[in-house]
Amino acid sequence: MTSSPDSAPRRGRTPLAITAAIIAGLVILFFIFAGLYTDVLWFDQLGFLNVLTTQWIATAVLFLIGFIAMAVPVWISIQIAYRKRPVYAKLNSQLDRYQQVIEPLRRLAMYGIPALLGLFAGVAAATRWQVVLMWLNRSEVGRSDPQFGFDISFYLFDLPFYQAVLGFASAVVLISALVALATSYLYGSIRVSGREVIIAKAARVQIAVTAAVYLLLQAVSIWFDQYSTLTNQGSLITGASYTDVFATIPSRAILAGIAGVVALLFILTAIIGRWRLPIIGTALLIISSLLIGSLYPWVVQRFQVDPSAKSLEAPYIEKNIDLTRDAYNIADVEEIPYNATTTAESGALRADATTTANIRILDPALVSDSFGQLEQFRQYYQFPSNLDVDRYMIDGKSQDTVVAVRDLDLTGLNTGNTWVNATTVYTHGYGIVAAYGNQRSADGQPVFLESGIPTSGALGEFEPRIYFGETSPEYSIVGAPEGTDPIELDYPSGTDGSGQTYTTFSGDGGPKLDNPFKQLIYALKFQSEQVFLANAVNDKSQILYDRDPITRVQKVAPYLTLDSDAYPSVVDGRVQWIIDGYTTSANYPYSTPVSLSDAITDTETPPQPFALDSINYMRNSVKATVDAYSGEVTLYAWDENEPMLETWQKIFPSTLKPMSEMSGDLMSHVRYPADLFKVQRAILGQYHVTDPGSFYSKDDAWISPNDPDSPASNPTLQPPYYLTMQVPGQDAPSFSLYTTFQPEATGESSRNVLYGYLAVDADAGAVDGERAEGYGKMRLLTLPKDGTVPGPGQVQNVFNADPAVSTELNLLRQGSSTVLNGNLLTLPVGGGLLYVQPVYVQSTGETSYPLLQKVLVAFGDQIAFEDTLDSALDVLFGGDSGAAAGDTTVPITDTDTSTTSPTDGTDTSTDSSTDTSTTPPTTSTGNSATDAELKSLLATANTALTEKQAALASGDFAAFGVADKKLSETIASMLALLGE
Repeated sequence: MTSSPDSAPRRGRTPLAITAAIIAGLVILFFIFAGLYTDVLWFDQLGFLNVLTTQWIATAVLFLIGFIAMAVPVWISIQIAYRKRPVYAKLNSQLDRYQQVIEPLRRLAMYGIPALLGLFAGVAAATRWQVVLMWLNRSEVGRSDPQFGFDISFYLFDLPFYQAVLGFASAVVLISALVALATSYLYGSIRVSGREVIIAKAARVQIAVTAAVYLLLQAVSIWFDQYSTLTNQGSLITGASYTDVFATIPSRAILAGIAGVVALLFILTAIIGRWRLPIIGTALLIISSLLIGSLYPWVVQRFQVDPSAKSLEAPYIEKNIDLTRDAYNIADVEEIPYNATTTAESGALRADATTTANIRILDPALVSDSFGQLEQFRQYYQFPSNLDVDRYMIDGKSQDTVVAVRDLDLTGLNTGNTWVNATTVYTHGYGIVAAYGNQRSADGQPVFLESGIPTSGALGEFEPRIYFGETSPEYSIVGAPEGTDPIELDYPSGTDGSGQTYTTFSGDGGPKLDNPFKQLIYALKFQSEQVFLANAVNDKSQILYDRDPITRVQKVAPYLTLDSDAYPSVVDGRVQWIIDGYTTSANYPYSTPVSLSDAITDTETPPQPFALDSINYMRNSVKATVDAYSGEVTLYAWDENEPMLETWQKIFPSTLKPMSEMSGDLMSHVRYPADLFKVQRAILGQYHVTDPGSFYSKDDAWISPNDPDSPASNPTLQPPYYLTMQVPGQDAPSFSLYTTFQPEATGESSRNVLYGYLAVDADAGAVDGERAEGYGKMRLLTLPKDGTVPGPGQVQNVFNADPAVSTELNLLRQGSSTVLNGNLLTLPVGGGLLYVQPVYVQSTGETSYPLLQKVLVAFGDQIAFEDTLDSALDVLFGGDSGAAAGDTTVPITDTDTSTTSPTDGTDTSTDSSTDTSTTPPTTSTGNSATDAELKSLLATANTALTEKQAALASGDFAAFGVADKKLSETIASMLALLGE
């Protein structure tokens, strides 16, 4: 017998294929190992290895439990159905064919199907590691729910765990029943003969027992559904309403009992062999679920509750109000009636002198370009688009500042953005830049209290290098043996900026690349052979990655929801990123849920992705810091008695430090978090009302106003603002965070008037480990409902429509300059509400940046528009406001905008349109006769400008020349009137 010609090649190819498959598998396993090992090195270097190992162990154990809990019952179910099959069963021809096809694969299927299902179940179980660990380490809240009397921890920790277990077990039993039915049918234990279904005894017992177990699980699940009514969101409130208490909860208890009885009937069938009773019981269960579970609650709601809902629902609305306010920590808001005046009287601000001196006229959302042009120095540096607000003690006084770090921007290197430069040379940013929030230079630039390279100013000496920032490179390799010439660019130096200063990282910021094996696995991680081959990599090298502060904190504290904004502060001689961490839940009874991403989205904060977006409980339980030089992460327990944090501290012991270890310097920069405040204002819009009747009627519902400067086609909420001010009810000014409220209405019925003003004391004090007594105190100023106090949108419309203001703005727009409205601030001073808005002008040049040229102020229906806030307040309040603003003395800056930066070859000159020599004069001089003449000239100038533009559009250059001459003469007359 001869073999076919191609049999030998086939036999030769088989070992090669097996070898290739083994090699491919080993390569994949090595890549997986590399990823896991780099995680171990990263967490170990930070000192949080137990966080990683706890997650791994919990995930592995739950995967194993899930795999066994699914695979074993399914395998047993298949085995019983197969082994108890009839030996001489008469099958039809179609089943015979099925058996012929399946029989060669039977053994593989009997083990493969359970294993595959177990794999999916194991993965599903592993994802619930947080639920399981929280249940095992649960902590009591100390408050009971008003319906069942359980401690609230039952809903936070126990109920989610029990429901997850019941859901998993139900899936296991149901799948086991299905595979048993399929196997029994395939091998003849279940036969269909005409209308008759013949079930063998063994199959009957197996199916009946499985059905009984499933129904028992459903009975327990239905029983637990009673408690879920306290977290279900209804049309009126979240929590058990009248219908739930008197219809839904009792019906579920009854249905659970019926399901338990039907389960016993299936057990009886397994014994006596009759299916009639369990079939009848199952039908009754279905009918009962429709009648008792659905119809009866509907009847109660429709015919008993709806006609008298306001009175019947009142006790449950009260529970919802009480627990919602508790869940969001707004139960202690102090409401203060504020009969705001709208008349600006002379000397009205005398009692608010400290507040007016600290009004921030520098808008952190607009001055990023100003920081960039004045303080960037090199194309490989950058500032964020939105800067941060902080405060520092300057000359013994708290000073609000606008701050930013000078971080790296490797795209600015252009063709120089090679691997060596991007990874080993340009490794860090340099310095923190801070400007006075209440000052501006004579030409409208920020006034810096900390600036320059090397950095200098009022903040003293500190480590300025920013190795860990919000825009740091993906990874950098730093460090070198002692005595080696440094290769990391530190900062540009020399009087002409042509020199370079180099440095070598000396901290402990990342895993060490001290052997070829580590270099290899990181080359695989970052898919760059250079990590393994480069001469710059040595046994003293460290690799820095995951450098964004929020990313670092999220990895070491996976249980926290983090604030969307990390802000830098100089703390104890180091630049520290400060991040607020929240513990959240969606299972707090009777608490109304809110979409976290929607609540925090506003003009300055884009939508954020959150693992748990719909929440009904939130606490600022952790303050975290990330050292900008070393990357060290420190977590402080800000609310040590918070039950969810107590639970997580049991799961991850020794990862949090007590608040007592926070230095006074750090405490002085901690602030009340903005994201929490936004969530609280979203809830308070409805839940400032504590009367159930009024809540039901929604006759006093509020919303936060839209940002008046956001586009009408896509309006965004006005963000809350940090200001140092004294709110009615306070004994002294404090660093605060505030927002406003207007009536909730849409369309023609909407009114842009203020109904409420919410402020929270955001200053944590400056004592080591001791929080200031007033920190977190909320005060809600409730204004008269007659609608006399204009809201932000209304004030902005008044600003835009005022003839004198629009005339001056048109003059500022000459030469294609752009006028930018700054943040519209609202301050409760002078017995009313004062609005302050800085106005910036930016030319169209490539190197232009916004210059603060004017300040708009409003009080009631009166406005003023002046060069400085101080003069605007005086004009607004009858010639003398009674207090001085922080920009009373406008300093002269050292920077001349007509020259180039000494350390940058980029031209920073501005257009003539933004030069102060052509800036139109103020609208008021304090002399009524002069003011009248000045306003007349402004009107003439506005007319001339309109004629000039019309002539240009029509191509009438003769008329253009006449209008231009008229405009020039009018401006000259205005300047002469002002003595300039």
